[in-house]
Amino acid sequence: MVGDALSLEPVVVGVVLAMAVVTYATKTGGLWLLNRIETSERLEAALSVLPGAIVIAVLGPELASGGPAEWSAGVLVVAVMWRTESILLALCTGVASVVLLRGLL
Repeated sequence: MVGDALSLEPVVVGVVLAMAVVTYATKTGGLWLLNRIETSERLEAALSVLPGAIVIAVLGPELASGGPAEWSAGVLVVAVMWRTESILLALCTGVASVVLLRGLL
């Protein structure tokens, strides 16, 4: 019974590997393309805020449908980001605080 739980389905492994290849190709292709074109200041400004926009697009719906734990964690993230200006520290704070607050609230 335990052996079945730990076995890997070939289709699942194939899909995960295919997704990894596509992700790698997308990233390297984008870098390759950007190295071959001249970027304007406006494009560079847009690319510099893109990671934050992606994070907001992923987390926004979770906050909109969340409860007190998610909103409290969101406030903590904003406070940490404002004080430290570290995206990584703010995201780690958000993950840890939402886990802790969901357990408490």
